[in-house]
Amino acid sequence: MSDDKVLWKAEFNPKVKSYWLLSGTIVMLCTIVLIPLIPVWFVLGLLVTDRYLKSCSCELTERSLKVGKGILVRTEKTVPLDRITDLGLVQGPIMRMLDIEALSVETAGQSSQGSLVQLTGIRNGRAFRDAVLEQRDRVSIQESAPVQTSDAGIDASAGQTLVEIRDILRRMESRLDQSPIDA
Repeated sequence: MSDDKVLWKAEFNPKVKSYWLLSGTIVMLCTIVLIPLIPVWFVLGLLVTDRYLKSCSCELTERSLKVGKGILVRTEKTVPLDRITDLGLVQGPIMRMLDIEALSVETAGQSSQGSLVQLTGIRNGRAFRDAVLEQRDRVSIQESAPVQTSDAGIDASAGQTLVEIRDILRRMESRLDQSPIDA
């Protein structure tokens, strides 16, 4: 699986650093108590957001979506394409102002609320989403293609088994109809 051919290596828009800084600043302004820390936030935020953005990676391969991010704790996830149920695009007011988008990946069997992976600031987010969905559909079609068997005996034995099951069910129903019902 690690030998999968990379179809698209996503690039992240550097404007996403401004988005993260503005979002943090708005939260600090709303809390009022943290307003004096805004200059410190900008200095540290510039350093941290730059390093964080450099750590972000996302690759579409033939069978999976590989995502990596993190500074102190590096997180890498490989999401099989056949498990992806939805790829959502989010663009709030600040994101629209900066012309960036967030891509959220949701999978089948996901136990938590929200998306499995959130990718903020991917360049050409819509085109990347469409490419992932198209590749997912290709994988699904390949896996769901019917397997041709040359042995006709398998079909005959399956048919015979179904007939036996039908007969057993009929006998069970007739016994249930004959037994008195306790009221």
